[in-house]
Formats: sequence, C-alpha cells, structure tokens
Amino acid sequence: MTLPDLFLSQLSDPFRIGLLIALFITMLRTRAASGTWVPLAAGVVFVAVILPTTVQTALAAPLAQVIGVGVVVNVVIVALIMAVWEIYQRARR
Repeated sequence: MTLPDLFLSQLSDPFRIGLLIALFITMLRTRAASGTWVPLAAGVVFVAVILPTTVQTALAAPLAQVIGVGVVVNVVIVALIMAVWEIYQRARR
C-alpha cells in the first residue's frame, strides 16, 4: 500500500473520526484543569498508536509507517474539528 492510499484510508476511517471528536469534546470539558494542547497532542498520539496495534487485520505497511501516517492524519482531522468549532463559536456571537 502506498503512502497516499494509507493516508486516505486512515482519513476516511469513521472509528478514528469518532474517537477524535470524542477527544475534542473531552478537551473542551476539561480545558480549565488540563489545558488545550497537551490533551490534544496526547490523544492524537494515543489514537494513532492504539488503532493499528489493536486491529486484527494484517497491516499493509510496517507498523511504524502506519503509526506515523496516523499521527499526521489525526492532526489533520483535529485541525478540521477545531476549525469547525471556531466557525461555530464565531457564528454564535
């Protein structure tokens, strides 16, 4: 599997998207106690590592490559979630 194929397959994974939305909601609720960036960074890495290590199917690429692409994909998804949230907050004002 090539890197663009791996990137697109992880980008369209509904379970990954759901986990990152839940991560973002949790960050919003605990922002006063734990801040914004540390929980998001830890969650991005956690989701990137946990998904390929717990999936029962054979990986199409080396584990380190899948995790690395997963971190990039997770950052892109979280950035999109944050952008949508910011647009929503500005529209409410």
